[in-house]
Amino acid sequence: MLSRTGLLAAADVARWREAVASLDRDVSDAERVDQLRALEELKAAAAAAQARIAVDLEASQLQAQASAGVPAARRGRGIGARVALARRESPARGGRLLGLGKALVTEMPHTLAALSLGVINEWRATLLVRESACLSVADRAVFDAEVAADPAALAGLGERRLVARAKQVAYRLDAAAVVARAARASNERCVSLRPAPETMTYLTGLLPVTQGVGVYAALTRVADALRAQGDARSRGQIMADTLVERVTGQAHAEDVPIEVHLVMTERTLLGGDDEPAQIPGYGTIPAELARQLINDRTQHPDTTQGAGGQDTAGGTDTGSTAGRPDTGATAGGQPVPRSSGAPMSRVSGDDDGAGTGKADSAVLLWLRRLFTAPTTGQLIAMDSRRRTAPPGLARFIDARDQTCRTPWCDAPIRHRDHITAHADGGATTATNLEGLCEACNYAKQAPGWHARTITENEHARAETDHPRRAGPEPDIDQRAGPETGRARRAGLDLGLGLDIDQRAGPDPGHVVETTTPTGHRYTSSAPPLPGHRDSPRQPATAPPTTPPAKTDSPVERLLADYIRAA
Repeated sequence: MLSRTGLLAAADVARWREAVASLDRDVSDAERVDQLRALEELKAAAAAAQARIAVDLEASQLQAQASAGVPAARRGRGIGARVALARRESPARGGRLLGLGKALVTEMPHTLAALSLGVINEWRATLLVRESACLSVADRAVFDAEVAADPAALAGLGERRLVARAKQVAYRLDAAAVVARAARASNERCVSLRPAPETMTYLTGLLPVTQGVGVYAALTRVADALRAQGDARSRGQIMADTLVERVTGQAHAEDVPIEVHLVMTERTLLGGDDEPAQIPGYGTIPAELARQLINDRTQHPDTTQGAGGQDTAGGTDTGSTAGRPDTGATAGGQPVPRSSGAPMSRVSGDDDGAGTGKADSAVLLWLRRLFTAPTTGQLIAMDSRRRTAPPGLARFIDARDQTCRTPWCDAPIRHRDHITAHADGGATTATNLEGLCEACNYAKQAPGWHARTITENEHARAETDHPRRAGPEPDIDQRAGPETGRARRAGLDLGLGLDIDQRAGPDPGHVVETTTPTGHRYTSSAPPLPGHRDSPRQPATAPPTTPPAKTDSPVERLLADYIRAA
């Protein structure tokens, strides 16, 4: 059913989506193949429609911002982020999708037509846009006509053949532009890190071809030489170890210093619990592996602060003092406060190398622990009177949010941004701060963007998967403090005037609601922390439970000490 204008509206497309979900499955194999092809062509046509819609959105928003008096230099900010949120993509991806749409709609009509017909998919359209990006508008129009004017010529082309054809045409149209583009590509050199299966990582370097080949050749020569001398490691293992050693300056790859932020209960560190830990920049690792990382770096003779404040020789036992914030391991013969963020134990060989076989090695083990409050699954709140988050609070936000809090954005945290702006009276507290990547933070500065923390009940009403339009809502009191009684309900009183978020069970925890200029709302919850186990929520009519008795546990003392130091 079409809208009153006779054209498709969002509701019509939504009904299509529902109809596709009930596609007939009791058909012949030939019909199944036809269904697959028809759906693939529908996906491509939908991508073409999204490109047109994104371009129309940008044009409309630019006009609205100009009418509102937004300076020309700031117009367009945040539009790509809105495209990303609507398409459930990261803001960086949203910006690229908007750029793709502008190129297709305004400069490459033949490629857009091929996409609309389902002859090519969105990725192959992206390849054609990428390979023609260095051309002038006039040359790009010629490129588009020559490569994509005949849809039949695109049929059957794989990605490599399509790119080869595109490069050939682009070079013929403007060889100088193609060469200049290759020269500028060196400016995009970078190094990236992303998780791999089985607690491994991909460390990727984008380098100019001569440098990349040179690095690989040097690693290959070392591996071949060591293998010829009888080294039992595989060629790939030697190359990987050599890379680590040369980049870090360590004599042995396994001696690289490691800083592990373990957001966990004391059960994981001391009691053999299976709750996983988190490593910033990587993600979740098994609890056993986290303990092994610590154990591997604390098995050499060293001196640690004993239970009675006396230095005792022997193997360093990280767990032996993990629950006592009032004691510290020694670093260079001096006790180090547990909450200072300084090295908590220096693990090195004896002066003569006895017992380690590595007299020149010195492995630093840093532990900065943030424990979750008992029964809550939430970290203790921290606050500051400064506009910018101090280091302790910044680390707290990083540990709580882990990655950028914008929905569908997994970028590393670069900014700790005020949810309620500091200029509007927003406090520099854990409740009023969220971790954002640089792009998302700048997008929020565009006119019409608003954010706020919301309560548990409001979050339960929010339709996260189907963003709703903004409307009048009752005000919520976002103030935090001991008057809320949440710290008392948690049975945890640190005597610091701090608020403990007591929510437990399936509660979403710290929730931020972002409203875009078009009135769409998106909610984002901080990821669940280690030690937070969902429990069945009691019915509203259930009698209140007796709060646990106040204790002076090692965890509470650690939290108090950590916050004072921060």
